[in-house]
Amino acid sequence: MARAALGLIRLFLIAMLSAAALADHPIKQHSDIPWASPQGFELTLDIAQPIPPNAAPKAMPVLIIFHGGGWLLNDKSIMTDLANAIARRSNIVTVNVNYRLLGDVNNTTTANQMVEDAMGAVLWVKQHIAQYGGDPEKVAVTGDSAGGHLAAMVTLAGRNLSSHGFAKKPLGFNPSYLPKGKTAEQVARDNGLTLSAAILSYAGFSLYDIAKNNFETASNPFWQWADVKPRGLFGDAINVAQQPEYYHAVSPNHYLIPYKEYALPPQFVLVGALDQMTTPESAKRYVETLKNFNQPVTFKVYEGKGHGFLDSGCNDYNKGCFQDLSQPVVADMIEFLERQLIKRQ
Repeated sequence: MARAALGLIRLFLIAMLSAAALADHPIKQHSDIPWASPQGFELTLDIAQPIPPNAAPKAMPVLIIFHGGGWLLNDKSIMTDLANAIARRSNIVTVNVNYRLLGDVNNTTTANQMVEDAMGAVLWVKQHIAQYGGDPEKVAVTGDSAGGHLAAMVTLAGRNLSSHGFAKKPLGFNPSYLPKGKTAEQVARDNGLTLSAAILSYAGFSLYDIAKNNFETASNPFWQWADVKPRGLFGDAINVAQQPEYYHAVSPNHYLIPYKEYALPPQFVLVGALDQMTTPESAKRYVETLKNFNQPVTFKVYEGKGHGFLDSGCNDYNKGCFQDLSQPVVADMIEFLERQLIKRQ
């Protein structure tokens, strides 16, 4: 009896501590901050800066968020609820980023340019986040769906940089923002895109496979929803059948390597059990490859959830609202981030 009572008390204390850790505290909003203007197309980001009850003794870790939408829809507002929830329930600064969509700049944005925007955003954050209470040495990324793909690309391909980008081979990425006086090659040599952790929510892991499944055609409804003409991810001169190397170069699964060759940051891969767009099977294949390479990864499938359950507000496709659909996922994300980032302070 005494042992059982002690066990109940222990569970009660753990529950109380967990509730306290997730108790909301105020945040300071910094909205629509311009961070780059590739091709004259202004990109902005929002920063949610926690104001904890007791002033944080050190600079706080940072989480950069990339929104989903099939690379054709939405903007950072679709991730506002997630960004605010994490900032309110932890001492983690969140940065919610806009990047160019395929239909932007007169429907000329290419897949590599979206990756370059994501990489540029990370470099901007590392250079500027200290003035918002963030620690540039403790930066993680996350994203859902298309945003998860971008978060994965920054995590895995951050050393594959080149000033010529995809204009010639070998293919490399030229970030949309670079620190003053530095080239893409110098950033790569300095490991400027090194991250502390990544959370990939129902992410796309192979643009090669996605293109093979008719993404670039009118059978993909995202083109119609975005009100732009279907086309190739790299324009009309490149296609997946004749130039597959371009599609592999923007696919996260193309960059997975053994731990002994290069240590990747810890990754938390999550997906809904009912997701038919980025299926649990596709996430599991990615995770199993990481495990076989001895790379650190955590994997979780959430029962009863479909695609897009981290979107802001309420939606018909998930028949619910963020406040309900995101639980207990947000708690798991915060626990993972605190384990990987805050424990090292």
